[in-house]
Amino acid sequence: MQRKLGFWLAGVVLVSLASAQGAGKAVVAGKSDLKWMDMGIPGVAAATVEGDMKKGASHFFLKYPAGLVTPLHHHSPDHYVTVLSGNLVLVVDGKDHPVPPGSFFALTGKKPHAARCEGKEDCVMSVDARGPWDVVPEKK
Repeated sequence: MQRKLGFWLAGVVLVSLASAQGAGKAVVAGKSDLKWMDMGIPGVAAATVEGDMKKGASHFFLKYPAGLVTPLHHHSPDHYVTVLSGNLVLVVDGKDHPVPPGSFFALTGKKPHAARCEGKEDCVMSVDARGPWDVVPEKK
């Protein structure tokens, strides 16, 4: 009987440990918690919510001021973007792609692109970058 009880207790401990390890984590970043940092381009700012943009994979908000037009460029990491506000136009392979709020786009393999933030509202995006963030101008 004690042997069965010992096995049962060992099983409960193992299940408890497995449950605790698989409990995961939560990341919650309210608007007032965001710390916007200048990205070196007038009016462009980012607010990291998870990870480190300079060192590896991260999730961050990226803000373009209304009227911004970026030159053709690429980013080293694959990245996945949801537009939250503003009228963003993504230019890929010379073709305009309007991406209004609620739209998604992905740029992988260092895909060259440009962007415009049209209208009077800033464009804000949620970015999932799979490596250190950079902006690499394309040669003309």
